[in-house]
Amino acid sequence: MGLARLLCGALEYYAKQVRLVNIQQIFVHRSSRGVADRQPAVRLCSSAQPSRDVALFEHDRTRFFRLLSVFCGGQFLFWTYLGHFAYTGLRDTGGATKKLKARTSSTTTTGLAGIWSVEMNLGSSAWRYGFTLGCLSIGAGIVGLGLLFCRRSVSRVVLHQGGRMVTVFTQSLLGPDRGRRITVPLSQVACHAHRHESPSFIPLRVKGHKFYFLLDKEGTVNNARLFDITVGAYRPV
Repeated sequence: MGLARLLCGALEYYAKQVRLVNIQQIFVHRSSRGVADRQPAVRLCSSAQPSRDVALFEHDRTRFFRLLSVFCGGQFLFWTYLGHFAYTGLRDTGGATKKLKARTSSTTTTGLAGIWSVEMNLGSSAWRYGFTLGCLSIGAGIVGLGLLFCRRSVSRVVLHQGGRMVTVFTQSLLGPDRGRRITVPLSQVACHAHRHESPSFIPLRVKGHKFYFLLDKEGTVNNARLFDITVGAYRPV
């Protein structure tokens, strides 16, 4: 009888210990799951406020813009030379035309010669000044468009520590980070089209600037999620 009681007591003690261990394991498992479930929420809150500067977008096109500058310079020289030639080379032929009319006034023209004959004095003041001004305007327009495209093409976008300020670097002929630097609050920057919807360029709007800044789709978006919730988000500016 004593041995039976001893065995029964040992079994009861062992059962209590097993139940206690199981309860502790369940509690620890649930606690770890709760911490794991809360971690994404913490990361989501702090992801928009990085602890250091983050380069969200990078795209170096120095070689392309150097070639573009050579092309624009060549076009400007060509159209300037053409305008100079128009101003100095075209001669007024009004007097010669009047003499030719006086000589041929007694003759009659028949057939299609009289219908398709057109008299143009390209050396007159109107033609000469107009042609010269047109050539200079075309050359200046090509240079202006090339310069505007260079100053609106983005080479790098940096989100500063804390997530409140953004710096936009534009392309330059001298290399990366040698162009304009525009530092504005994040609330003054917005994308008017999602990066997946734009075919070739992502239009970036910065408050205080008339035209859009262009982010080439061939560039590298280092942190797509952070880009979408900060710089790439749409907001009225």
